[in-house]
Amino acid sequence: MNMERGDAPARYRWDLTAIYATEEEFMADCRRAEEATAALGAMKDTLTASAEALLDGLCRATAAERVLEKLYEYAMLSSDLDKGDNGAEARLARVTDLLDAHRAATYFVAPAVQAIDEGVLEGFYRDAPALAAYRRTLTLIRREIPHMLTGEGEKLLAELSPVFGSQKRTHAVFANADLSFGTVKGEGGETVPLTSATYVPLLMSSDRRVRRSAFRTLYKTYRQFGNTFASLLASRVKEKVTLSKLRRFPDSLTASVFADEVTPEVYMTLIKTVREGLLPLFDYYDLKREVLGLSHLHLYDVYAPLSGEAAGSYTYDEAVKEVLAAVRILGEDYHSTLKDGLTKRGWVDVYPGRGKRSGAYSAGAYDTEPYMLLNFMGKLDDVSTLAHEAGHSMHTHYANSANPPQDASYTIFVAEVASTVNELLFTRRRLRLAESTEERLALLNQLMETYKGTLYRQTMFAEFELKMHRLCEAGEPLTQEVLCREYYALVKDYFGPRVTVDEDIAMEWMRIPHFYNCFYVYKYATCISAASAIVKRLETEGEEYLAHYLDFLRAGGSRSPLESLKLAGIDMTDPAVIRAAIDDFAEAVAEFRRLYREARDEK
Repeated sequence: MNMERGDAPARYRWDLTAIYATEEEFMADCRRAEEATAALGAMKDTLTASAEALLDGLCRATAAERVLEKLYEYAMLSSDLDKGDNGAEARLARVTDLLDAHRAATYFVAPAVQAIDEGVLEGFYRDAPALAAYRRTLTLIRREIPHMLTGEGEKLLAELSPVFGSQKRTHAVFANADLSFGTVKGEGGETVPLTSATYVPLLMSSDRRVRRSAFRTLYKTYRQFGNTFASLLASRVKEKVTLSKLRRFPDSLTASVFADEVTPEVYMTLIKTVREGLLPLFDYYDLKREVLGLSHLHLYDVYAPLSGEAAGSYTYDEAVKEVLAAVRILGEDYHSTLKDGLTKRGWVDVYPGRGKRSGAYSAGAYDTEPYMLLNFMGKLDDVSTLAHEAGHSMHTHYANSANPPQDASYTIFVAEVASTVNELLFTRRRLRLAESTEERLALLNQLMETYKGTLYRQTMFAEFELKMHRLCEAGEPLTQEVLCREYYALVKDYFGPRVTVDEDIAMEWMRIPHFYNCFYVYKYATCISAASAIVKRLETEGEEYLAHYLDFLRAGGSRSPLESLKLAGIDMTDPAVIRAAIDDFAEAVAEFRRLYREARDEK
């Protein structure tokens, strides 16, 4: 059932008055945040004078951050419901300014905490036992001692922070708003606008002419602006490299993974292990060439699905039942909490609407529900997306419920684990229940695409990022020629000797916004590896293992991400975790090939 948001009953829409019932309440919290920020700024010379002063300052900081987080959540969610709502955009801009002001006013906190003698700090813990609630917070701040600047240096960086990473915003505006990619002829000869949003759907067309036309037309436009994109990306890489040097890191990779509380070895192990496991990927492309009936597989063919969509469609209520059935393995508390969230507590804004942000996400502050945005259209992918986002929301629920606010937020390194666990549980359950070969093939196709896009493609991106930053650190200018050369070489490696690697793909880096986040995408690959291992243990060990997985969800930010995953029995320093995910992908490829050939031979 396709439905417009505006026509949907209230139970399918967020009720954000649960956060702020009136504009007056929102503005009152804005004033509270301003006052709290000013009060914190006044503690510059007294914050570490005594245990009581430090405890008071940390409590005040936590309270201010809770208000700011709640304000931002409300403003962001309101804006995403209607991008044409000027009032919502104004609220979001106001909160963003409050956050920037808070960062600038509290620049002194980290240097002050880092200046405390270790013996004095231990004395503080004895003098004010309640300070133990902030031990992890203080440990994380003091962990950065070797990389901090002087007080004035930190103040300067805090004031400049709003401009750092601005290249990503410029890229988004230029690529999505200013560039015109023209049009292509659709499967029926109709004229179809080519945009960032329509490109991948066109590549999934069953008509090879459409795929080839979309591919060549898109990169024809990018080619005209290659120097501009190279300048933007080079500027971002140089900025990251320079900031890493200022903070006395050996390189920008180390600086980035330091923030994740992992080591460069985890990053390098991922690349090495995936490189060693490319044969199943090459086998997948051989399978794709066979199913599509092509003598040569080109890069514009690789998104073409190997099967039709699974038969049937879902109402949202049916999707909820499917997801709840899939997560029943996670225990009664998990199941009942999610059921309440999806059916009673208004966690989800379900349907697309005019002005509503596209895509899907989960986002929740400590003092709000863990909201989910969907654009539900009733397809199998939409049900899988609901399972995925529900995993995020339940992770947030458990983390917030089990921890004080300062220890609740988990890092991006583990953020995609719980969501991917749910997605895999859903797909594997549907595979077990599938009544037809067509449905099994559709589900296997979805599973293979998940591994191909998340494990292999994101690792290729991670390797490209590493190459860019190392070239910059070596003093080589990141020109269009250099970036295209390096990207093209990687694509040839990852697609193997039996795929025709079209020259246009050398420009693909121009359209990837994640490269402006610097060493971010590798976490997608590590997360799907961890999730694969967790799902297999849930299915084979049952309740005995479930307790360990729930401990991971409850850990939130109270432990490092590697320590949190170890609660679930997952050691991301061990390449065996990644190899097992590669094996899962290989098994899916082999099963698809078997079913496909059996069905073909029966015709």
